Order: sequence, then C-alpha cells, then structure tokens
Amino acid sequence: MKALRNIVVTILCLTAVFGVDIESEDGVLVITKDNFEKALKDHQYILIEFYAPWCGHCKALAPEYAKAAQKLAELNSEVKLAKVDATIETELAEKHGVKGYPTLKFYRKGSVIEYGGGRQADDIVNWVVKKTGPAAKDLTSAEEIKSFIDNNNVAVVGFFKDNESEAATVFLDAGNADDDHNFGLVKSEELFGEYDAEDGTIILFKDFDEGKSKFEGELNLKNLQSFITIQSLPLIVDFNQDTAQKIFGGDIKSHLLVFLSKDGGHYDKYVEELKEPAKKFRGDVLFVTINADDHDHERILEFFGMKKSDVPAMRLIKLEQDMAKYKPGNPEISSENVLNFVTAFTEGKLSRHLLTQDVPEDWDKNPVKVLVGTNFNDVALDKSKNVLVEFYAPWCGHCKELAPIYDKLGEKYKDSETVVIAKMDATANELETVKINSFPTITLYKKDTNEAVEYNGERTLEGFIKFIESDGSYGQAAEEVQEEDEDDDVPRKDEL
Repeated sequence: MKALRNIVVTILCLTAVFGVDIESEDGVLVITKDNFEKALKDHQYILIEFYAPWCGHCKALAPEYAKAAQKLAELNSEVKLAKVDATIETELAEKHGVKGYPTLKFYRKGSVIEYGGGRQADDIVNWVVKKTGPAAKDLTSAEEIKSFIDNNNVAVVGFFKDNESEAATVFLDAGNADDDHNFGLVKSEELFGEYDAEDGTIILFKDFDEGKSKFEGELNLKNLQSFITIQSLPLIVDFNQDTAQKIFGGDIKSHLLVFLSKDGGHYDKYVEELKEPAKKFRGDVLFVTINADDHDHERILEFFGMKKSDVPAMRLIKLEQDMAKYKPGNPEISSENVLNFVTAFTEGKLSRHLLTQDVPEDWDKNPVKVLVGTNFNDVALDKSKNVLVEFYAPWCGHCKELAPIYDKLGEKYKDSETVVIAKMDATANELETVKINSFPTITLYKKDTNEAVEYNGERTLEGFIKFIESDGSYGQAAEEVQEEDEDDDVPRKDEL
C-alpha cells in the first residue's frame, strides 16, 4: 500500500507541474509558476518576457511582441514567445534573476541566454531565428532569393561556388557571430548574373536608402563585420528606443546629432540637407536625428546644455573622448555648413565645447558659494584655502536630500578664511579635467597643493566637518562607504 501511495503522490505531483494548460494572448503564451516547467518541456525554443503592467517600455513592446509571435507562427517556427507578469509571479522572476522591466530570456534546449536583439517585430524574429538555425540559409532558386530579400529589412547574401572556400568560411563566421541580421548563401552560378554577382561577391540588401551595397576590399571577418554594421544602418538614423543600441554600440564613435522638431516640420525641411554630407563621411561619422518633441529626449537636450527652444540645432559628439562635445560656430543646418562643420571636426580643427553658465551676480553672497565653469578654477583652485565642492544635478534625489545638511555646513564655515564650501550644477557646467560619474560627487581641493580628494563617508554634518578638519583623510575607509543607497549616475551613452 505504501508503494502504491508513493506512486499516486508522484503522479499527482507530475500532474501539478506538467498538466496545467498554458493559455495564450495574441499568440503569446502566458507563463506562471505552475506551468513554467511544462512550457520548457513542451517547447525546445521559447523566448520569455518578464514584464510589469505599469512599465512604459513593456507597453510599447507588447504589440511588437505579438506581431513577432504571429510571424513565427506563419513561418511554422519551433520558437514560441511567452510572457510572465513579474509583479504577480515574483518568486519566478526572482529565481530567474529579473532586475528590471522588460527582461527577455531565451530558453534553448534547457539552457538560457539573455536576449540581445531589438524591440521591433522583425528584430525579434530575426534574433530567435538566428539562435535556432544555421549561420546562413541556402537559397537555391530565384524565387527563394527574392523572398529572402523581401522578407528582411536587411539581408546579407553571399555568392559562392564552393561553400567550403576560404571566402565562404569568412562569410559563415560573420553569420554565426551576428545576431541582428539574416544571411543567405547562393551556390548556383546560374543565379549569379541576376544580381550582377560573381564567385565571392557579398551583397547587403536593404529596404531603405540605395537598396543594396556590395562589399569591396580585402575580405576578412573584421572588414566584413564593419561593412555590415555601417551599411545596415540608414544613411541618417533617427534616434529612438530601438536604434539607441545600434547607434552607441556600433563601431562608429563620432556622431553628428541633429535636433529637430517633427511637430515643427523640421524633418521635411532639413533631413534632405544632411544627405550629401552623410554620404561623404559614411563610415567615419554617424548622422543621427533626434526628435526634440519626444519627452524621453529631454535629458539629451540637457546633456548638451540645450532647451527645446534651441531647436533646430546640431552638435558633434566623440564617444572615445568621454563623450566630448563640439558646437558649430554657424548654427545653420544647410548642406554646405554641415559639410564644413564635420570636415573641421575630422581634421582636428575644432575645440571641445564645454558647458558653462554665466557667473551669478550673487554667487558669493550665501554661505555655500555657487561655482560655474568660468569661475571654478579661480575659487576651487585657490591654494590659500581648502575648498569643498559638491557636484550636483538639479533632478538628483540624493542631492535634494543633502541640500539642508550642506547649507548647515556652509553656515559653519561662512566666516572662515581658510575653508570654502561650494557647489556646482554639473549638468550645466563642464570642466576639462574633472569627470563626474555620479551625483552628488563631493570633492575637497586641498590648499597649497590643489590635490583633489573625493569624500566617501556618510553624508552627515559631522562627517563633512571631520573630512575637512582631517585634511581629507576622514571618510576614505572602505567600511564608511555607503552601500545601501547608490548615487544617481550620469546618463550612459545608451540613455542619451
């Protein structure tokens, strides 16, 4: 009887795990802790989105995710798309390391990898297809080639008589390493002529700009990958959530950012002016348009010290130099002026543009002195004084919490002849030699040497006083560093 009872219990347990039906919404499987294991058992390939109903990015992704599920069904793909409401299935989300929304994970034959594609339906389909199929699809007829090109925004096609050749191997290596684009192989010489191809030709077909680009030059993996990265992006890229990673994660680190207003009709008026300069500098400088009407882009304008009223406007940014910015002397967005601006940049003839506010008339009237880019050196680097500077951002919550404490600190030292308490809005003022990675950053510039010592202790009045009185030695011990409350980071490249 005991053995029979154990068998019954086992069957009931298996039924609880694997016998739960999986519902779907718009072709997307709805996953819970009760059917999660069944979903993995039933489907070798499944992409799961962990989302929160209130998350704006999740809401934007939802229709594209449903479209992708539909496209995969039409392709008779083995891949299924699924979703988990992480606000309800908290235990499941925690178990699978979900820290933000949306988080997408691809479960492939028992193993899991992070999703690394875009958030448009085609991007999702391309990514999962690449993860489950060969590096390149064999295209054996004119109809197959046409269908392959027509069904992909970007299609990379190689024409090789011998798929074992050195050139074909490089092509397949690129396909294996590329999660974003679909690769096709044409072996029949009878089909080469229809595409003006010969043995070893590689053509990138695209449904924008000139329609296709042929690879030229020495064929190696690095060159081919660079060609695909450059040619798969439009000549002029519009910045949005889906293109951000492609823009800032690509090989081109110099970008011309053109701020426009769609509501003001700027795109129709100015984009045409950008095309000729964009062609000239393709591969060296990426041309990017940014819609200033989009509320999500306000931080980008702020980063460049701009307001919506400044649009239309353009700036150059060089990511390799810690996002160094360059401002044109002539703001006109015309083909000739853009060409001159970018030419001067590539020839190293431009000086870096550092943001600064005007010095307020009452900058030194209060106990906490106000610094800007133009008076920073005169005040902070005065060797006769110890100068404590708070680098803050107006939107930073930690900075707002610190303000009353910092004001009290200023009161304590307002009559001191050797100590100055100061602050600087680091979003509106920049210094060539000072890089701020988080807000607030509090630094003591020591008298006599101007040595800069960053404070890492508790943000209390007593802590700041000890830091100043100890000549910057207090507040440096690892155990005094705040661990629970992280500071507000400055915007990353992909957040711009």
